[in-house]
Amino acid sequence: MPLLNVPQRRQVLDALHPAAGLDQVVALIAHARSPGRCCPRCGSVRCNRHGFANDLQRFRCCDCGRTFNDLTGTPLARLRHKAKWLAYSQVLLDSLPVRKAAGLVGVHRNTAFRWRHRFLHWIKLDRPTPLNGIVEADETFLLESQKGSRALDRPARRRGGRAARPGISGELDCILVARDRNGRTVDAVTGRGALTAAQLERDLLPRLDPHSFLVSDSHLAYRAFARKHGITHETVNLRAGVRARRLGSLAIHVQNVNAYHQRFKDWLRGFRGVASRYLANYLGWRWALDGERVRSPEQLLHIAIRVINT
Repeated sequence: MPLLNVPQRRQVLDALHPAAGLDQVVALIAHARSPGRCCPRCGSVRCNRHGFANDLQRFRCCDCGRTFNDLTGTPLARLRHKAKWLAYSQVLLDSLPVRKAAGLVGVHRNTAFRWRHRFLHWIKLDRPTPLNGIVEADETFLLESQKGSRALDRPARRRGGRAARPGISGELDCILVARDRNGRTVDAVTGRGALTAAQLERDLLPRLDPHSFLVSDSHLAYRAFARKHGITHETVNLRAGVRARRLGSLAIHVQNVNAYHQRFKDWLRGFRGVASRYLANYLGWRWALDGERVRSPEQLLHIAIRVINT
């Protein structure tokens, strides 16, 4: 290196950089998966090293004979260009749109889009323990989108467009967000149109401590849900302009959830519209970024390559 001039040194570093990135990613994958490594087919922990394939150590199960590597059964299985995965993880942390991300990482825009939802696959399921204490719950709505679909089941809208009918209708995706006063948050895309008590039972009840104190607006679905399951419940009448009130020493409001709604919509605006079928991934992505819960590309990659039995 001392005998090389500056342009030659840059050429050497540029040549070595992909190899260094690949080594780092391979080491992270092996470190993340080595505890509890088992056969994806039969679950046996008895396996032997069985050569290398696609830059990764391959293993052979001693019981069923299947060969696998540390990415088998993960959302990142069979993806190429591993040397660029950490750079792409940083792109996700920076919330860059697809085309800009593709240009920075050096991949095709279609690859960048496919990677986005592969990397976010488990993020949407990575949620906190049940909410407890004072839990605020409220829903927000986005116009349904079939962006990227080859066949639409309705007339196309120009640049997103507007709903044909005013108010809450089947043209809107309902997003439920519940958040306790410690900042723990759960969310769900409940469906199209107004929220129902059955949707609350499906999406909120499993994540709610039975002794929690639920605060919502005056929507009848929350009242019916709380009454059926014996959950302490208070409301604020937002339609009447009441945003907060006192109940003894307790502050009754849903301002934390409404602020979260606003942050999510402001952040989502940078992507110029997202398809309804991917909304759950974007909710998980926003939750990971909110409060800097995921702080590094390595941490994001570690979440992406987990194997979760669902």
